[in-house]
Amino acid sequence: MALGTAVAGGFAVSASASPSLLRATDWIAPIGVIWVNAIRMTVIPLVVSLIVTGVASTSNLASIGRMGGRTLMVFGLLLVGVAAVIIPLAASMFALLPHATSSPVLPTGAAEAAGQIAASGQATGFAEWLQTLVPSNPVAAAANGALVPLIVFTLLFALAVAQSPERGRETLVGFFRALGDAMFVLVRWIIAIAPIGIFALVLPLAAHAGPSLVGAIGFYIVAYAGASVAMTLMLYPVVALTGGIPIRRFARAALPAQLIAFSSSSSIASLPALVESAELGLGLSNRVTGFVLPLSVSVFKLAAPVSWTVGALFVGWFYGVQLHARELATIAFAAVFLAFASPGVPRGAFIMLTPLLVAIGLPPEGVGILIAVDAIPDTFATVLNVTGDLAAVAIVAKVER
Repeated sequence: MALGTAVAGGFAVSASASPSLLRATDWIAPIGVIWVNAIRMTVIPLVVSLIVTGVASTSNLASIGRMGGRTLMVFGLLLVGVAAVIIPLAASMFALLPHATSSPVLPTGAAEAAGQIAASGQATGFAEWLQTLVPSNPVAAAANGALVPLIVFTLLFALAVAQSPERGRETLVGFFRALGDAMFVLVRWIIAIAPIGIFALVLPLAAHAGPSLVGAIGFYIVAYAGASVAMTLMLYPVVALTGGIPIRRFARAALPAQLIAFSSSSSIASLPALVESAELGLGLSNRVTGFVLPLSVSVFKLAAPVSWTVGALFVGWFYGVQLHARELATIAFAAVFLAFASPGVPRGAFIMLTPLLVAIGLPPEGVGILIAVDAIPDTFATVLNVTGDLAAVAIVAKVER
């Protein structure tokens, strides 16, 4: 209700072209930011408590290793499946868009966005990325929001706790279990005011985005949103077949995390709702959810094949460069194997996309176009990501059983 009201109200404000109404929508935006920050402040203690209780509760290290291998296998298979479907689907959609007869006008902010990406440096190489996985200071990693290094440290710490003497192990596991329980109480309080936060986030976005939804830019946004929705819906029968969870039950459990993802454009902010949905809505073991979900929201980007395929096709259309099977296969390969290495910084995926565009014969300045119109597509991509996170943990839990 809050989401629909915010979208309708935002488009109405945009259509009115009233500067005073537009300023009024901007005044309520900080309320949404405060709500998202409130969710994010629970993420670090929740991640640490979930991993420690999930891993350290068992002294069988072999079972943890097997679950880690199965988790990575599920991530890879889901990425391959999405890439195999989205490549022909996106190519068919863009075949409907007529070729530009003249050089299109760059969207507002595209040139500046491209310059910012260029200034931020090239994509991190595999060796450099690997070195960042083990933090020299785990406290600093937590303070800076570097979730992947923090997870690596927490996993190692949890494994050490699992091998500690029984008395010390029980004390530490009990402490982190109590911490997790307290975080869940806090999360429920925050989610209870979700309608206010969602309305405050989405209304200004819809009010500002209204005029941009025309022409080729509008086609790109609709194509991106449609592809993301199609891939999200595809996950429901996949979970029913491989995870043994009915479609209706999975859809109901995924909805709270999807609403937070859509309004905040943050998979990390959706983590508390994902954990609650997985354990209470789907009845999954906290041993599995505590291991898989923190890992998936950090490194698993199921929307990468959609983002990079639709983005590359649009940049190709914009500059009049046609992409053939070889270029599309390159995109699919990169989306599957490079998505895990995307830097955990704002616009990190675009840093990875820049050399990919060059590799398939597209100008790197095209990244600026995608950033300039990214606000709405990013919301749909985040919904796909969090739905993929919940699907992954459901499948891994089924395999573990």
